[in-house]
Amino acid sequence: MKLARNVLLGLAALGFLAANLVFFQVDATEAAVVTQFGEPVRVIAAPGLYAKLPDPIQSVVRLNTQLQVYSLPQTEFLTADKKNIVVEAYATWKVTDALAFLKTVRDSSGAETRLADIVASELGVALGQVELGQLVTIDTAQMKLPDTITRVTQAAADRTTQYGFVVTDVRLKTLTFPQANLASVFQRMRAERESIARQFRSEGTEQAAKIRAAAEAQRAQILADANQQAAETRGKADAEAIAIYAAAFQKDPEFYRFLRTLQSYETILDQNTTLILPSDSELLKYLNPANVAAATPAPTPAP
Repeated sequence: MKLARNVLLGLAALGFLAANLVFFQVDATEAAVVTQFGEPVRVIAAPGLYAKLPDPIQSVVRLNTQLQVYSLPQTEFLTADKKNIVVEAYATWKVTDALAFLKTVRDSSGAETRLADIVASELGVALGQVELGQLVTIDTAQMKLPDTITRVTQAAADRTTQYGFVVTDVRLKTLTFPQANLASVFQRMRAERESIARQFRSEGTEQAAKIRAAAEAQRAQILADANQQAAETRGKADAEAIAIYAAAFQKDPEFYRFLRTLQSYETILDQNTTLILPSDSELLKYLNPANVAAATPAPTPAP
């Protein structure tokens, strides 16, 4: 019994080993290339369970078909206006033809080596056709960075198709200046911003002067209209007062003169006033008791 059990266990182990050598599984995130003595004989792109001849007759090379990211090192380029810039970029890529990929670049390391050369050369060509002010600006009409990156992505995709993989996107992580040029670049940028600030201040001063001039003109017009209206009102009031005075004078001229004289006394006389006038002065007329008695109307007799 013990011998039979050992034989069965040995046969099971041999069967399991033979199954591993013959059968293999392909995942949904990969493609498989079956090679016979190193030469590709079959490409499998669909996931599932497959069979092959046991090693070393036939082997399986697995390739990742997921989207992969490759970061390029910082590289210095020259723009169209002869400005040195340092760019750090990254590219996303994926395998599209497993057989061509295996024959040309073999693995991901080989693909990234080709990718680095292609993307760097395409970036150099594209950045050399635009000026720095078209890459770094807040003016959307002059901004050409998105179009430039789109051209780099398309050109890199066209060049990598022959290697069995394709570039899906290229993006910039950083865009800066060489360390030796940073001080001069910052000084020039500061001077440009100060010039823009002076222009804004000048325009603001001019606009403020226009607003103040318009306000002064409006103020003068309002005052003129108010003065005119006040003069008209005073004229009407004076005319009404003159009419009232004339009516009062016509009713009793002597009493009117008497009342106006008393009003004059109230205006020009107080406790500290000293007047030296001739005895026949019109102003002293009613200070004489005889004149006051003559000017005072007689009382109305009681019924």
